[in-house]
Amino acid sequence: MSLEVKVPVVGESISEVTIAKWLKKDGDTVAMDEIICELESDKATFELPAEAAGVLRIVAQEGDTVEIGGVLCTIEQTGVSGTVTPSPLATDAKSEPAAGQAPQFTAPAAAPAPAAAPAPAAAGGTLDIKIPTVGESITEVTISKWLKNDGDQVAMDEVLCELESDKATFELPAEAAGILRIVAAEGSTIEIGAVICRIETSGAQAGAAAPQAAAPAPAAQPMQAAATSGAQTYASGTPSPAAGKILSEKGINPADVQGSGRDGRITKEDAMGAQAKPAQAAPAAKPAATSAPAAASTAAPVAGSRNQRREKMTSLRKTVARRLVQVKNETAMLTTFNEVDMKPIMDIRNKYKDKFKEKHEVGLGFMSFFTKACTVALQEWPAVNAMIDNGEIVFNDFCDVSIAVSSPKGLVVPVIRNAEQLSLDGIEKEVIRLAKKARDGKLSIDEMTGGTFTITNGGIFGSMMSTPIINAPQSAILGMHNIVQRPVAINGQVEIRPMMYLALSYDHRIIDGRESVSFLVRVKELLEDPMRLLLGV
Repeated sequence: MSLEVKVPVVGESISEVTIAKWLKKDGDTVAMDEIICELESDKATFELPAEAAGVLRIVAQEGDTVEIGGVLCTIEQTGVSGTVTPSPLATDAKSEPAAGQAPQFTAPAAAPAPAAAPAPAAAGGTLDIKIPTVGESITEVTISKWLKNDGDQVAMDEVLCELESDKATFELPAEAAGILRIVAAEGSTIEIGAVICRIETSGAQAGAAAPQAAAPAPAAQPMQAAATSGAQTYASGTPSPAAGKILSEKGINPADVQGSGRDGRITKEDAMGAQAKPAQAAPAAKPAATSAPAAASTAAPVAGSRNQRREKMTSLRKTVARRLVQVKNETAMLTTFNEVDMKPIMDIRNKYKDKFKEKHEVGLGFMSFFTKACTVALQEWPAVNAMIDNGEIVFNDFCDVSIAVSSPKGLVVPVIRNAEQLSLDGIEKEVIRLAKKARDGKLSIDEMTGGTFTITNGGIFGSMMSTPIINAPQSAILGMHNIVQRPVAINGQVEIRPMMYLALSYDHRIIDGRESVSFLVRVKELLEDPMRLLLGV
């Protein structure tokens, strides 16, 4: 039987796609849901999975443009729909009614008569691990790194791989104990709900198959024994995703760490404490010593070399690049500038910073003053806090201020919700909390979506002036810069003052010049006279 694989519908406005790359060759045997090619439209790139298992026959060649519904290839299904194989499949289904879809995946392997040996391994059950829903606006993720190899024995809740979306990075734990079978390769981009791997669960979970499945499951025995002892469970000695990552980075065996979490699970705090153990210092020195010659060998040719290296762009970097270009192309972006005398704020900080920290347990920084000043100005000039949606202007009565943070994986923009209702100490606490989560890669999707206005501070890197790009679908962004001692005229006298340039980039489709300039002047007035922020005038 031959199955035609056609170009699926990928969007209302997309009528054709281009075959960017065939990942399988003509005549290759493919498994169901295995990625066979990459397709490109004028808006996005996506992958095409095999709709059945069998032999691939390519119809459209790499680089061809095919209309939606056009045939890309055919799959010759061997031994799936014949008249000889149904009887053994039927008996398997009766003997194991709980393994709903397992016979569909084991059918191609069970078709040859000599394949009696692999059959018991599948008798324990095969669990599909699918990409979970991680956010309303996220439709696909990229496998950044497999932490386990194909065929490895994995425990329940053990982290299998790291996934990247266009907004965050998260870990995927095993949903059962068993043998890992990888479906999607590292670096692949997979849609939400697609199968990423399968776990062949041990035969102990399927009564009749227990004697035959005992051989490949010795690693599971200690866990089962611990569970029956009453003192421990499967979680005993198992690190949480965060703890497992810390232990693997430090080269510490989880078996050497005492878990303090529920049921003996190793928590993040346990892992952080474990890296300070003296016993781990000696082994850690060996890899450092062995890596020293390698480092020296790579550093040797630097003197006159003209080497190049390539790194694949992460999903986060691709998304940031795509959106920045999209904003430049789709908005009438304009930037207006002004300067602020920072002496009044610096005087307040110098006078009250110790008492402020003593009372609120957080430092008094510049960001709280700028955020508070912007929320006041946003309420006076609501167009700066608005956005365009399907030909309509959406005005927001609240101020969700996005703060641009540079993280190890790229630029992220967490959101301070209802910033207009927060005091200076409340804003400072939120900034510190979100910045720490950004650096640790622990920001959730909800914490990075829904902002109405953005503040970015290039001054911490030494920037004197810049034109920041709007964070779509918002309509404006404020750029802070470094503070420089400059001569300025004060009441007819030249004085040296700490000055900062401010830049407001805005969408001219919504915000007129009068509104943008007035907004920035209002921010300047509030910052140069901070008492207005406290008095609300």
